Amino acid sequence: MKTAQLSGSLRTNVGKKDATLLRNEGRVPCVLYGQGDQTHFSVKRVDIDKIVFSPEVYQVALDIEGKKAMGIIRELQQHPTKDTIQHVDFYELNDAKVVSVKLPVRLVGSARGVLAGGRLMQVFRTLSCVGLPSAIPDAITLDISTLKIGQSFRVNSISIPGITFLDPANAVVVSVKMARGAVKPTDTDEDEEDISTEAETNTEANTEVDTNTEAKADTNTEADTQEEA
Repeated sequence: MKTAQLSGSLRTNVGKKDATLLRNEGRVPCVLYGQGDQTHFSVKRVDIDKIVFSPEVYQVALDIEGKKAMGIIRELQQHPTKDTIQHVDFYELNDAKVVSVKLPVRLVGSARGVLAGGRLMQVFRTLSCVGLPSAIPDAITLDISTLKIGQSFRVNSISIPGITFLDPANAVVVSVKMARGAVKPTDTDEDEEDISTEAETNTEANTEVDTNTEAKADTNTEADTQEEA
């Protein structure tokens, strides 16, 4: 995962009144837990917004008045109408312990089925997975260049060393569906061409048989005429 830097200040008081005062000052109350005692602190709203409102998934290098720790955002609270960040829970990472995260799914390439007129359907924008912090990638990248109409990528077809996916194994992540005006696959056209060629060959064979039959009949008629004479 990518790493973001974040500096915080310890909270001397913990409670709703103190949290309200911090928010009025443009700061966001936070807590760090997971490896021993909890640490209550606050960060600038502008700094935490850059991490939260981003398509990336970050592990955050925290510096809380000299105490350094690596964590990830486990939970956050937002204002019901303003969508501003109200509180953030950080889970402290340990290189020897697995952690569960949601990773973004990124598609690269142009699917063959889409170029033929099909419609691309991405069902999952993120996938839940578990693994050691060092094994977790920035994102899950899928090359969809080979996808034809009717084909798909499922969770069980994605493999990342050291990562276990928590979503249903048979769930479709992305697929190409048939759409109105889509071009038929090339294989079908070749089959139709083979069928047409075979039909033409049979027709020519039947014509040749008919010609031979007529020639034989004319020969027999000529022989009968000579006998009568």
